[in-house]
Amino acid sequence: MFAKRIIPCLDCKNGRVVKGIQFVNLRDAGDPGELAEAYNREGADELVMLDISASREGRATLMETVHRVAQHLFIPLTVGGGVKTLEDAQRLLAAGADKVAVNTAAVESPDIVDQISQHFGRQALVVAIDARRVGASRWRVSTYGGTNLTELDALEWVREVEARGAGEILLTSMDADGTQAGFDCELTKTIADALHIPVIASGGAGGPGHFAEVFLRGHADAALAASIFHFETHTLRSLKEYLQTQGVAVRL
Repeated sequence: MFAKRIIPCLDCKNGRVVKGIQFVNLRDAGDPGELAEAYNREGADELVMLDISASREGRATLMETVHRVAQHLFIPLTVGGGVKTLEDAQRLLAAGADKVAVNTAAVESPDIVDQISQHFGRQALVVAIDARRVGASRWRVSTYGGTNLTELDALEWVREVEARGAGEILLTSMDADGTQAGFDCELTKTIADALHIPVIASGGAGGPGHFAEVFLRGHADAALAASIFHFETHTLRSLKEYLQTQGVAVRL
């Protein structure tokens, strides 16, 4: 059995880490470089950094912040936010990212998925999908940091991006994001069971039991969280020790 991954997420705006509920009412959570160093030391399996306002504000991800975060890490770093072209991906990888995440640009210009995958390899590309429930077992894709609900069906979209060369899916439940009420396991399982590539569950982590649930019931390959780590509600070590007691394989 492959070990499940625990991934802290740094949602960045104006060079600072922020966290809100369903992408609004943001509060400051610290310096990205300092948090990255701490998570690297504490045993995170990977780290994700998202410039959450880049697409909405029509600008590229802040390279200085990416470079500063990468300097503190010995674990894989995924960076996203405002990636629209092959050149944007090139700059992020050159600044120290191991993988790039695309979201809004992939929806608006799906060929970017093919281009990045063909140029840098499937392993360097994560397609981020913000999904909002619109009915029983139905979800639609949101773009621009969750502010724009499209007509795109989430299940159809993940199948398309896998075929185009995505190496991994970062799946965020817009309904659960920031609530700390638990991951949307139905959404995660629906997407994970439809694909042959790994799915990272995101949105709703509030405690160790939620992680066990999304791995065992939601079939996630990895789980991402922010608030419970940033504000020290739980530590990575205690979370992994708990998961081991629940029969979930993790790296200590």
